[in-house]
Amino acid sequence: MTDLERWRLILGEPASRCTGGLQGEAARRDAAMEWLYGRDPGLAERGVRKGGSEDSVLQTVDWLDEVHQLFPRETIERLERDAVERYEITDVVTDPDVLQRIEPNPALLRAVLRTKHLMNPAVLAMARKIVEAVVKQLMEKLRTEVRTAFSGTRSRRPSIHKNSRNFDFRSTIRANLQRYQPDERRLAIEHPKFVSRTKRHVEQWQVVLLVDQSGSMTSSVIHSAVTAACLWGLPGLRTHLVAFDTNVVDLTSDVTDPVELLMKVQLGGGTDIARAVAYGAGLVDSPRRSIVAIISDFYEGGDAEHLVRTVKGLCEQGTHVLCLAALDEEANPDYDRGLGQRLANVGAHVGAMTPGELAEFVAEKLR
Repeated sequence: MTDLERWRLILGEPASRCTGGLQGEAARRDAAMEWLYGRDPGLAERGVRKGGSEDSVLQTVDWLDEVHQLFPRETIERLERDAVERYEITDVVTDPDVLQRIEPNPALLRAVLRTKHLMNPAVLAMARKIVEAVVKQLMEKLRTEVRTAFSGTRSRRPSIHKNSRNFDFRSTIRANLQRYQPDERRLAIEHPKFVSRTKRHVEQWQVVLLVDQSGSMTSSVIHSAVTAACLWGLPGLRTHLVAFDTNVVDLTSDVTDPVELLMKVQLGGGTDIARAVAYGAGLVDSPRRSIVAIISDFYEGGDAEHLVRTVKGLCEQGTHVLCLAALDEEANPDYDRGLGQRLANVGAHVGAMTPGELAEFVAEKLR
């Protein structure tokens, strides 16, 4: 591909008078991108002329075949994600011919959860394979993080096991001070030191995950389900998972099967956080050995005063209350900061936390 062709693909059809037209594979790439991004309403507002009739002729399944032939894997994933999330092309996950060709990834999982009510049983069975594949990827990642968090407390006894988490910085400095090089202002470490970890008997703790299942919290629902499954069955820990919108659904019985759990979740509806927290409070048996984690954007559609009073009561009885604005790998906070501040004022921990950080928090409390 020539430099002029690359610039033409970057700048779009209006640049043709300077760069010349496209031929062969470059023209096919341009058509594939035009089929998707040409539907952006902002183009008309900027006076950019859209392409010809490809939108009405090319079907989604044909478009997918094209992009899988023309682009590298990273670009394919971006195009598929934009198709389902930016332009809401639902037949990406509701057409069986498309589902057979598509590569499972988190964006498609979110699309499946949003559109599964549109699927007939045969398509739903195929979509379930996407759920299973992506959940398997997430489980493998989060199991490692949870296992690390619960690997035991650090002790001061030396260890022969050289693990970065057990690196003893102070002892290493003391043991190698004689190798300090003043001219280079550098310490040469010949004998790194490590400490051991011990596993202690812990009393039973409860973790209650209350997950907002409105459409904007799809990623949080996914990661909460997988995190709960990873926490399930750990020694000294009893895990509950509750989903809510204006209603409250206890999903604890399905925690061991996150795929089944996600297929049961119905995303959408309003938000009654106060009702969910009141239900979660009723699950708490031993307040001082309980953690209630509320995962929501905290735009309360119910009684905000009732919510603040319930959280205050939980904190006063010794329960650890976490108000998490996001529970995905990016942990991008997007929440009602006014209500968040009110909840922090009565004793809750408010912020954003990844699944791995949540596991670390729970592990520290158990210790």
